[in-house]
Amino acid sequence: MISAKPFLKDAAVYLVDDDPAIRDSLAFLLMSRQMRAIPFESGEALLAALPLEPFSCIILDMRMGGLSGLETFNRLKAAGCEAPVVFLTGHGDVPVAVEALKTGAADFIEKPFNDNQLVNTVISCLEKRFGKMSESRQRALIEQQLQQLSAREMDVLKLLMAGMLNKQIADALSISMRTVEVHRARILAKMQARNAVELAANLASHGIELA
Repeated sequence: MISAKPFLKDAAVYLVDDDPAIRDSLAFLLMSRQMRAIPFESGEALLAALPLEPFSCIILDMRMGGLSGLETFNRLKAAGCEAPVVFLTGHGDVPVAVEALKTGAADFIEKPFNDNQLVNTVISCLEKRFGKMSESRQRALIEQQLQQLSAREMDVLKLLMAGMLNKQIADALSISMRTVEVHRARILAKMQARNAVELAANLASHGIELA
């Protein structure tokens, strides 16, 4: 049996299918893997529940009464929902599911599905979502740290990231070398970086440019 990784118990897996037997089966399967399942009988019901939990994944049946899976998916995107969507499809729906992948769906699984395949797909989606959320949190932290720098510290940081040495920074800002060293030490402490190279790597890896 495949068991979920510990942090996945905090995730919400939304199950959207108009067949109550399939909803119950999926809910039992996911809960047996220590994941939290939240069932909905229609796309309309899911959309009415927006906004969804940030750390979540959606299993969405392609063919349903009322809104189809694809229509529901398009409305989720339009609403800014970032939860990964896995489609459940019949054989005839595969071409439509492939098109959905091209527009942002995470994956699709054909019915009848293999339990382990479905669980693995959901776990993979949630792990990617967790990583994306962690990256967003890290970027927000770095941006918060940058806001804690004084105007002079920001001046020093910009020149430091431009590759200047302490002497060059001192000359450019008309301050002493000792003052540059003090500012540099404070910058590294506030940005929680061991050295300028690590700080530059942190900024670059999160796409942060100094204006």
